[in-house]
Amino acid sequence: MMAKRLFDLTLTVLGLVVLSPLLLGIGLAIRVTGPGPVFYRGWRTGRDGKPFRIFKFRTMVHEAERETGPVFATSDDPRRTPIGAWLRRTSLDELPQLFNVLLGHMSFI
Repeated sequence: MMAKRLFDLTLTVLGLVVLSPLLLGIGLAIRVTGPGPVFYRGWRTGRDGKPFRIFKFRTMVHEAERETGPVFATSDDPRRTPIGAWLRRTSLDELPQLFNVLLGHMSFI
């Protein structure tokens, strides 16, 4: 388990360093194209049923679920922002999960 954690940390730190310009650019694009936070923070269940906060780039309008509550998004969901649609199509909205790996909430498989 120590070797796996060392592998995760090494790959994560390397990934964050290499991808930091892209992460910064995406964050700025989200910030300037609309109100609200850059990151979506949702709850997931991890090992042994322990909940943890997952980080993703926000792809929906701010407070998209205020009136409806949590609902599954569709491929043509009108709540998506233009940058959010692109992030989802390219799966770049998942990059902040590197911070979850760094914190030990997730692991590379």
